[in-house]
Amino acid sequence: LAEHKVYFARHDNDGVQCKTLEDTVEYVKPTALIGLSTIYKAFSESILVRMSEINRDSRPIIFPLSNPETKAECTFEEAMRCTDNRVLFASGTAFPEYTIPETSEVRVPGQGNNMYVFPAIGLGAVLCKPEWITDTMIYAVAKALANSRNSAEVQRNELYPRIERIREVSACLAAAFIRQAVREGLAQDAEYRDLVARDGRCEGEAPDGAYGELVLSAVKKRMWHPAENFEQLRECCPHHHHHPKVAASPAEDSQHSSAPRQQASI
Repeated sequence: LAEHKVYFARHDNDGVQCKTLEDTVEYVKPTALIGLSTIYKAFSESILVRMSEINRDSRPIIFPLSNPETKAECTFEEAMRCTDNRVLFASGTAFPEYTIPETSEVRVPGQGNNMYVFPAIGLGAVLCKPEWITDTMIYAVAKALANSRNSAEVQRNELYPRIERIREVSACLAAAFIRQAVREGLAQDAEYRDLVARDGRCEGEAPDGAYGELVLSAVKKRMWHPAENFEQLRECCPHHHHHPKVAASPAEDSQHSSAPRQQASI
């Protein structure tokens, strides 16, 4: 093994040497395959079928996370076909929906993308100013993400909330991050320490992804909002009183009255 891989080497294989992924699947009999290889089709159809057989009493977990699609270990369609439509699937790249031929049921693949958690972690850190970011803060955000699916998403067996709800979900995740930072005694912003205390249930440090309504409300007030102009920004963010009032030019008024302007980020 290369020197940097020695630390991760397993010593509980009783001398068995696995030279291929097929050999490894057969020996380990895993419940999940997580692809970070950037090797196109590394999860062959024979491997996917074998994963389905090994996990006959459960659902095989297949996560081909390599980007872009030309480096993905398998596609959603392949994973569905080879596992009798039982797969728990998430990918790094976006794959199209799959329609089960026998039932015409449409399944939506999960996309395991950092868009769900990174903005929330960043916003939470900016607001509560932790001394540092711990693994348990990140774990709390992951738990909050898992808890954020609504009843319809749960009923459809979707792993992630729909992308259309990402702003709503991001606020919840940032609130969970802040609560965990306060519970660990690392949040330096007194306002958020007080809000978490007033929300209650802040004893202990075990990350559970929970948050209170006071913290959630404060987070929503400080989220960035896209707007066409300062007047619209005032309406969606009334706490931003420091924005100057900018009068629209006659050309802008004329353009606005004849056709909607292209949205600009402010």
